[in-house]
Amino acid sequence: MSPRDWDVVETVNKLRVASGQQLERVCFTQASAGRSRTVIRSRVLARLAAWRVLAPVGRRVGGRERGSTVQVFALDSAGQRLLIERQLAAGERVRVRRPGPPGIYSLRHLLAVSELYVQLVDLARASGLVLDTFRAEPGAHWPDGRGGVLKPDAYAVLARPGARDHWWIEVDLATESLPVVKAKLATYLDFQKRGERGPDDTMPWVLVSTVTQRRRDAIAAMARRLPGAADLVTVVVSTEAAAHMLGILHE
Repeated sequence: MSPRDWDVVETVNKLRVASGQQLERVCFTQASAGRSRTVIRSRVLARLAAWRVLAPVGRRVGGRERGSTVQVFALDSAGQRLLIERQLAAGERVRVRRPGPPGIYSLRHLLAVSELYVQLVDLARASGLVLDTFRAEPGAHWPDGRGGVLKPDAYAVLARPGARDHWWIEVDLATESLPVVKAKLATYLDFQKRGERGPDDTMPWVLVSTVTQRRRDAIAAMARRLPGAADLVTVVVSTEAAAHMLGILHE
């Protein structure tokens, strides 16, 4: 296993699933640009799949391209075993994903979370800022102080000298009703109102990433009617989510 192989495996473990194209943008930036980078990525992913380090779990929904560009990968049995052994040898807490085959909606949702991560990595590299932490669920879950659990889709920390921004992220694909989204936001607001604290003894901001501008407007209008939401909740379309988060850190 080369350092790049490990980078691929750890990225897939972090996200649970990732497409070949997403892995190329995160893990293959040192390869030559253009077609040659795509060819290198395809060969590496095919090799890791042949070794049962990665498991192809389906094609990206809606994708038209052929090959691993639209192939989605999760950890396979050898990859899980290698990561466990590596984490134990390093004295780290073992956190290895063992995902079952995701359904069509679950796959869309998981890939949307992975895409936000990739966009944050891309923009952080370009800006000189740091994506210090990114945890997809269930690693993003947090005790709610009442015996239950807050279940954001992701938790992220962005950093620059002298500043660290913490975010709980909800990736909305417009598959849930507005009352359901309202109930989710209300749990974060109740958590804050009770004086509870999240990771690193902070109260993270809550970002809702939506699929369309129309959906963004509907959720934002609903959120404005929730007491305290204006200071905690931000609603943006998915194409602007990473740039918004990094823009806040720049301020």
